Amino acid sequence: MNDVTAAAAAAPPAYRPKLSFAWVGVVPFVAFAFLFLILPTLQIVTGAFRNPAGEFTLANVANLFQPSILSAYWISIRISVASAFLGCVVGFLLAWAIVLGGLPSWVRSPLLTFSGVASNFAGVPLAFAFLSTFGRLGLVTLILRDWFGINIYAYGFNILSFGGLTLTYLFFQIPLMVLIVTPALDGMRREWREAASILGATGFQYWRMVALPILWPTLLGTFALLFANAFGAVATAYALTGSSLSIVPILLFAQIRGDVLQDPHLGYALAFGMIVVTGIANFVYIWLRTRSERWIK
Repeated sequence: MNDVTAAAAAAPPAYRPKLSFAWVGVVPFVAFAFLFLILPTLQIVTGAFRNPAGEFTLANVANLFQPSILSAYWISIRISVASAFLGCVVGFLLAWAIVLGGLPSWVRSPLLTFSGVASNFAGVPLAFAFLSTFGRLGLVTLILRDWFGINIYAYGFNILSFGGLTLTYLFFQIPLMVLIVTPALDGMRREWREAASILGATGFQYWRMVALPILWPTLLGTFALLFANAFGAVATAYALTGSSLSIVPILLFAQIRGDVLQDPHLGYALAFGMIVVTGIANFVYIWLRTRSERWIK
C-alpha cells in the first residue's frame, strides 16, 4: 500500500487546461458574425427552398431560369468581369510603379492611404460623386464640352448604363487591387531577379518566366475577389441607375422593398444565387491566395 501511495505521489500531476480570458475579446466578433452573417444566410438558404406554406420545394430555384432573371444575372456577371479585369490591370500597374517602378518613396504612403479609403467608398456618396463628375451636367462633362468641344454623351456615353456603372465600380476596384497586390510585389525576392540576370535573361523574360508565374495565383485570386466585390454591390448601383439597369442586386432590392415580383421566396432564391456565385469566387480567391503565399514565403 505504501508503494502504491509513493508511486502516486511521484507521478506527474494531471494536465488541466487553463481558461484564457483572451477569448473574451473574440466574443463580439463571433456574436456579430452569427447574428448578421450566419443567421441571415441560413434564412436565405432555407427560404429559397420553401413555399409560402413552409413546405420544401425546388420551384423557387427553378424560377431563376426565367429569361428576365437570367438576363439580370448575365448583366451582373458582365459588369463584374469588366470592372474586375480593368481594376486588376490598372491596380497592378499602380502597385508595380510604387514598389518596383522607381517612383519616389513619398508617393507610396499617400497612395496606399488613399487606396484604403477609396476601397471602402461606395453607396450613395460614390453615386453622387460620379453623377456630379460624369453626369450630363457633371464637371468633367462640361469641361470637355465647353473647352475642348467634346460631347461624350453625343458619342454614346451614359453614366446610367453598363459602361457608366463599370466606370463607377472602378473607383473602389482599383484601390482594392493596389492594397492586395502590393504585399505580393514586396515579397518578390531580389535574388530571383539577380539570378535571372546572371543567366542572361532580359527584363521581359524575367517577368514572363519567373515573376508572372509566381504572381499568377495572386492575380487570378484577386480577380475573383474583385468579381465578388462588384457582383454583390447594390447601394452604388441602385443610387446611380435606379431601375434603369436590371442587374441582380437591383432586382433583389426591388423585391425586398416593394415585393415587385409578388413572390418573396423568389427573392430568397435570387439572394441564394448571389451567395453561390460570390461564394465560388471567394473560394477561388482563398485557394489561389494560399498557393501564392507558399512561393512568396
